[in-house]
Amino acid sequence: MTHLHPIAAVLASLLLLAPALHANEDHSGHATHGEHAAAMALTDGEVRKIDQANGKITLKHGEIRNLDMPGMTMVFTVKDKALLDKVKVGDRIRFKAARAEGKMLVTEIQPAAQ
Repeated sequence: MTHLHPIAAVLASLLLLAPALHANEDHSGHATHGEHAAAMALTDGEVRKIDQANGKITLKHGEIRNLDMPGMTMVFTVKDKALLDKVKVGDRIRFKAARAEGKMLVTEIQPAAQ
């Protein structure tokens, strides 16, 4: 019978237990697939004002879940001024927003389904 060095025996035991330990990990700090989907979900809004020169848009919007923000009317900076070419005042839209570059940034705009 071969005896393992005590350190080797401990390492071998840990390797055998690793899959079981991993299976019992607490994943509460990790986002689920549904949470990722919610973070990427589009928010309903209505265009109230467009400031093309400064790359800003005023939106009356519903809850923005990924930002934990209730519905309100507010001014956003757009990531790309070309997004403003897609809309006009009064349009109903769906959009994505994020906190970036020290401001609230609209990163995507789509027309709302009619």
